[in-house]
Amino acid sequence: MLIRAADVWGHGVADVRLSGGQVDAIGKLTAAHDEPVIDAAGGALLPGLHDHHIHLASLAARAASVWCGPPDVSTPDQLAECLRRPGSGWLRGIGYHESIMGLPDAQQLDTLVVDRPLRMQHRGGRMWLLNSMALSLLLERAEPPEGLEREGGGFTGRLFDSDDWLRHALGSTPPDFGAVSAALAAHGLTGITDMTPQNGLEIAEHFSAQMQGGALVQNCWLAGTLSLADASQGQWHLGPAKLHLHETALPDFAETVTFVATAHDQGRGVAVHCTTEVEIVFALAALEAAGVASGDRVEHVSIADEGHILRMAQQGIAACVQPHFVYERGDRYLVDVEQRHLPDLYRLASLQSAGIALAGGSDAPFASADPWEAIRAAISRQTRDGALIGAAEALDPEQALALYLADPADLSRQRRVAVGERADLCLLDRPWSEARDRLVSTDVRATFVGGRLVHDRVDQSPG
Repeated sequence: MLIRAADVWGHGVADVRLSGGQVDAIGKLTAAHDEPVIDAAGGALLPGLHDHHIHLASLAARAASVWCGPPDVSTPDQLAECLRRPGSGWLRGIGYHESIMGLPDAQQLDTLVVDRPLRMQHRGGRMWLLNSMALSLLLERAEPPEGLEREGGGFTGRLFDSDDWLRHALGSTPPDFGAVSAALAAHGLTGITDMTPQNGLEIAEHFSAQMQGGALVQNCWLAGTLSLADASQGQWHLGPAKLHLHETALPDFAETVTFVATAHDQGRGVAVHCTTEVEIVFALAALEAAGVASGDRVEHVSIADEGHILRMAQQGIAACVQPHFVYERGDRYLVDVEQRHLPDLYRLASLQSAGIALAGGSDAPFASADPWEAIRAAISRQTRDGALIGAAEALDPEQALALYLADPADLSRQRRVAVGERADLCLLDRPWSEARDRLVSTDVRATFVGGRLVHDRVDQSPG
């Protein structure tokens, strides 16, 4: 395939030939006989974007879920209204935040939904809230897990870190990825790293089947449990071992160090979820005690002071950031986060200036899966209501885009459009000089994975 007259990232206007899944030539090229040709008309040809932190199965399940959190839902009355759905089967809510009505137990949820089983996920992704009917049905099917909170001799309906148990009790199977994969391709995404901490052998088999069947078109890296190292990889790549910390229930330190060392023995880095000061202190101590290895990274880096940044830089620990959290959740942060931590909230420029390898991820479905929204947020540092958080942490458009061009195998390396490189590409409908002032997904004209056209918007006029 020949892409003619593109504004090629790092080259200027040129033709690009794709062959054998790679970029075969760049320059002034002549189309071969019967070679497919796409006239880029000066549109920017970028390396394909990579989402370095996503939860694909949960994102696919979102289509069958009810959104139960800010900004659309912020009061108990609004929550009750959104949960008023006809039917008698399971009701699945997502995105809940305790600012609405705390952490309700089963009886409190019964005041909202009493005639059908309700399971509602906290936006942090680690907790489910069950009403009485849901609790009863689940306990009929499976013995209660350790993560099901007990109080006064009974169960509260608050379920922590028990997604595997919940899937088993529900008898559910992983969803089809076709629709979400197509939507990601329309954003110019050619790769993902799934960061679900429970990822193990079963989900690995599902990813393999979805990729082999053509439903999942992106290149995939799977992070998760230590057991993933024993899976038959098929077309996906083995990602880091995931360690999901929660400061109210931190794991045993010695066991954590052993977990990190075991992952390193498997040739894997460790990705540590850190959203509080306590969590990043614990994470850095554990990584340093085990000995930092290539691929070790901190997810979110929600709170990081100058000392944390210095330690990460000295040890060569990378960071996977979510710039759009400032936009999507920033107004809530201004209320909930201690004033002293606001300068340390979701840093970007400070991490980059320290020489820390940076990558961007969506955390979808717990936030928007559109990388262009995150890129804009990294530049503006504005909340939804227009407040500024950490204006000095802003990036320029090229720096913000670079978060999604990092190589998933080595976050310190930027992927390129170059001869011999894999042909994972994103074609915009206008030159970068124009696109950098817009940064919207509707500018994505075509997406190529391994030289194969997986998204084509050529029949639509530019917006």
